[in-house]
Amino acid sequence: MKIRGAVLYEQGLPRPYAQSRPLRIETLDLEGPRAGEVLVQVKAAGLCHSDLSTIEGVRPRPLPMVVGHEGAGVVAEVGAGVTDIAPGDAVVFIFAPSCGTCRQCISQRPFLCTTFNAARQKGDLATGGRRLSLNGQSIAHNSGLSCFAEYAVVPRNSVQKIPSDVPMHDAALFGCAVVTGVGAAVNTANVKPGETVAVVGLGGVGLSCLLGAIVAGAGRILAIDVSDEKLALARQLGATDTFNARDADCIERILATTDGGVDSAFEMAGTIKAMELAYKITVRGGQTVSAGLSPATAQFPINHYAMVQDGRTVKGSYMGGCVIARDVPRYISLYKDRKLPVDRLRSALVSLDEVNEGFDRLADAAVVRQMIVFD
Repeated sequence: MKIRGAVLYEQGLPRPYAQSRPLRIETLDLEGPRAGEVLVQVKAAGLCHSDLSTIEGVRPRPLPMVVGHEGAGVVAEVGAGVTDIAPGDAVVFIFAPSCGTCRQCISQRPFLCTTFNAARQKGDLATGGRRLSLNGQSIAHNSGLSCFAEYAVVPRNSVQKIPSDVPMHDAALFGCAVVTGVGAAVNTANVKPGETVAVVGLGGVGLSCLLGAIVAGAGRILAIDVSDEKLALARQLGATDTFNARDADCIERILATTDGGVDSAFEMAGTIKAMELAYKITVRGGQTVSAGLSPATAQFPINHYAMVQDGRTVKGSYMGGCVIARDVPRYISLYKDRKLPVDRLRSALVSLDEVNEGFDRLADAAVVRQMIVFD
């Protein structure tokens, strides 16, 4: 079938993207679903900082590629052997699916699945090969999904069925921002009631982490960013304290007001500066959790002596440590009960043709989450 999609041909093009246009809207050929796959009509997709990093060249990827890893849609067709999902079902895309049989999956860490990750790194589907092409040229899949397109063929394990009454432009958030941010608080850090936490970086993932800390019962939540607008939103969402990271005395003020630091500090900005700040404001015996992805060559130095003496814990959190079939239904239930108001993270609705301009706004830190809508 013929579909329209956003293709990245070259990484690292200069800004503004409205002029250099790293993403070109092309009419592509998409094969139908093979055994174990589903065809999804994409209804909404989020512009995530991970996509921006791919455009910037921070993350090398096989090119050309249709971008997009956070989205939601409706199943249009299923391949042979798919019996637990049917045309008409609403789904969210899962950028890190699990095979169920590798070492990580059987150790109850499906978010670290090694089998499917190897295929994703090559731009292939976990079920093997690619389904996208343009004039006979193979086009890579982003995270085995490529949801900046009207339709996507993906493995059955790359979608999670959801209630049909969830608006698609909200549902898409559960494919990345919500699972990564909320999961970091409730799964990776296991925030306890009454604890003091800090979130450094208030994009879609960071604000989702803040909401997750609220759900977990944190007694005090510090929000830290360089944008006063995002700090104001964090307060509206439930942050008890806000700090602008540009202030020269930011760290000293946080340490003073928390009696030596926070129990859990979350780095959600994807920069070494943010990680250093998060580490410095963590109390002795506390934990510093990072879900931000900095450039692959970036190094975070740790004083080994101080880490041991202070009893520190440093953790990475990938996809929020989520078990998708368990956690997505839980988080959507919380959303429907207004305990996870993730709809408030949505900054704007844009069309596929406006995607480059959208990434300019994201790079300027002027927005939280913009959603491409296809209807």
